[in-house]
Amino acid sequence: MLSAEWTASQGWLSPRITPYQNLSLDPATCVFHYGFECFEGLKAYKDSKGAVRLFRPDKNMARLNKSAARIALPQFDGASLIDLISKFVALEERFIPSAKGYSLYLRPTLIGTQRSLGVGPPGSALLYVIACPVGPYYPTGFKAISLEATSSVIRAWPGGVGDKKLGANYAPCIVPQMQAATRGFHQNLWLFPELDENGQMQEYVSEVGTMNVFAGVVNKTTGKKELLTAPLDGTILEGVTRDSVLGLARERLVPEGWEVVERKFTMTEVAEAGEEGRLLEVFGAGTAAVVSPVRKISWKNKLVDCGLKESEEAGPVAKRMKDWIEGIQYGDEDHPWRSVQNGYFASDILLPDTDFIISFKVAG
Repeated sequence: MLSAEWTASQGWLSPRITPYQNLSLDPATCVFHYGFECFEGLKAYKDSKGAVRLFRPDKNMARLNKSAARIALPQFDGASLIDLISKFVALEERFIPSAKGYSLYLRPTLIGTQRSLGVGPPGSALLYVIACPVGPYYPTGFKAISLEATSSVIRAWPGGVGDKKLGANYAPCIVPQMQAATRGFHQNLWLFPELDENGQMQEYVSEVGTMNVFAGVVNKTTGKKELLTAPLDGTILEGVTRDSVLGLARERLVPEGWEVVERKFTMTEVAEAGEEGRLLEVFGAGTAAVVSPVRKISWKNKLVDCGLKESEEAGPVAKRMKDWIEGIQYGDEDHPWRSVQNGYFASDILLPDTDFIISFKVAG
């Protein structure tokens, strides 16, 4: 594991790469009582030539710094942490399977470690990165999921922290997910009730489970195909996969006649598009699955058909996005988003005591 301590008086101390081990924390440590914790999720991939790749790690570093700043945890230099992770991945390269679909999942985590029951900014913190090998999210091919639209429980709200990757955002979503599962649904489609410009209460689509959500629709007025997703208004997580889907859609779908639209849209719009045959497909987007196709959404005691035929498990946009993104991740396509970690080898940096100390710059 990779770890680095921080104190208010000394700043960042020397990071270390050590064998995986338990943390020793006082029962009064602030992370246990007041939720001083944020994290990231990214993967290391091995291409057909054996080179190890990261996918847009700069985006994860920027988001982790934003999350840290929001909860009074220290910020860091993103490029330096990417360099540290590269060294860490070089040491753990043997755990990265060569087959496509497999990868090494990386979990950077930052916690407040001050021993105090008083509420205030932590005077000490710990940044650490752990890893584990993971296989294909869909080992036998796509499996479309069903969702329960949920507005009785609110995942995020204006002025809150829904756009930050905090552990505190995830635990409250588990019970609604369990409840949806008892009714036969895989995940929640989080809705946000809000008055529209006409003073009518609407339920706006925000996210699906722990993923960003996209809908492919035919615009009722123009007849053009649109790829819709909610805007980054402070309630939506700035997903790296979300940003990648949008970037690739603008680059490759727009020339085919699609329009890419980031705007607030309601569940009523989705249901009407489904009833009128204008709903082409719906899918979630996130690091774990890349894309997760949706077959049906339960809303107001009816099932909204999301455009898939019974014989289909994914729509054409979801399929292409998965192929495009994985092609970049595994090096099949030469793209600016690829990040080849060729600069470090385990034989170069593994010291006899398996404890490696390197430099680390602070933010700025």
